[in-house]
Amino acid sequence: MNTLNFIVWSGSPELFSFNSPIGEISLRWYGILFALGFLISQQILYHIHRKEGKPDADVETLTIYMIVATILGARLGHVIFYQPEIIWQDPLGVLLPFEFKPEFRFTGLMGLASHGGAIGILFALWLYSRRKVKVMSDDGKTVLRMERRPNQNYLQVLDRIVILVALTGCLIRLGNFFNSEILGTPTSWPTGIVFANQAKATISGDPRRATNPVDVVSIKANPEIPDTIPGKGPLQILILYRPGVPEQEVQYHINSELQERLFYSPESVEAPTGLGLRNKTLLDPRTNQVIARVEINGIKRHPAQLYESISCLILFIVLFSIWNKYKINLPEGRIFGIFMIVLWTLRFLYEFLKENQVSFEKNMPINMGQILSIPLIIIGIYILVRSYKQPAPTA
Repeated sequence: MNTLNFIVWSGSPELFSFNSPIGEISLRWYGILFALGFLISQQILYHIHRKEGKPDADVETLTIYMIVATILGARLGHVIFYQPEIIWQDPLGVLLPFEFKPEFRFTGLMGLASHGGAIGILFALWLYSRRKVKVMSDDGKTVLRMERRPNQNYLQVLDRIVILVALTGCLIRLGNFFNSEILGTPTSWPTGIVFANQAKATISGDPRRATNPVDVVSIKANPEIPDTIPGKGPLQILILYRPGVPEQEVQYHINSELQERLFYSPESVEAPTGLGLRNKTLLDPRTNQVIARVEINGIKRHPAQLYESISCLILFIVLFSIWNKYKINLPEGRIFGIFMIVLWTLRFLYEFLKENQVSFEKNMPINMGQILSIPLIIIGIYILVRSYKQPAPTA
């Protein structure tokens, strides 16, 4: 037995799924964690408002602003910055959680950009910090006028909300990990993880296809082979075939169809070469099912989603501690400036450890995520410097 210094991640991104009249609908961990971020944030915001003597009703209004701004901003940001072709190829798919081509199916909003979410939040909170009030004009008529909310100007609101954005970002990035998306680059670091979901789905094939011989697939680290190749980890793929599939057909499936499929899973495994995959088969006479064990190398990758998730959690703790020290006397823009500098600087650096999201980034010196982070870092520096020049408010 050998000591293995890597993790194989093949957890399901779905909590459950079911067929409905409009197609298959699934509840994904990403969606649960996304919603949980808003629910927890709302309770923390209640705590902040009560400590500062602000009305609870404002929390409910703020929650609505945040949910709408985050989802719309993140979705539009993804479309505009990464996939503008969706606008003319599938305009309904920009905002609707359905796919109409090649067939109708429920997909959820696939593709959300954090930079778009940030822009959406900045705009929504600017709107929130101003409200319409009825006033009496000089001629005795009642008119609507925009005015700032008391003790909740734009920067004051941003200072409190970014604390919650950091926490929500932590949970969203954890959801990305469950989805095996935003993959990191190959690495020899001890933090490397083999994301095996794509290979697992590829091997499983379409369960609805009558000619599909595969029943169940499991991918694990192989402790019988030394973990000595930098950036790669030995895997064992355990395949349970459907009852009645003969061993001869299993061998043909492994060394032809399966080998070809694994070649198109470079995110998960090293492309197989040679005349056949190393494998062992065993027939279970009780169920008349063949069990196959296939040996292959997995690709260790940076768990970039976890790096960002942990960073956001630490940032949340730091920002909440700063607020807890000052509360209503918090210097305007202090927390917002720190948040913008730290979050987007880390995002800029973490992008070096990620695979490019879209093909046009391949020949760029820095990718789109890094380009969009630069102006946000500059805004943070300006606001933070400004906060040290402004006198602290008094209770």
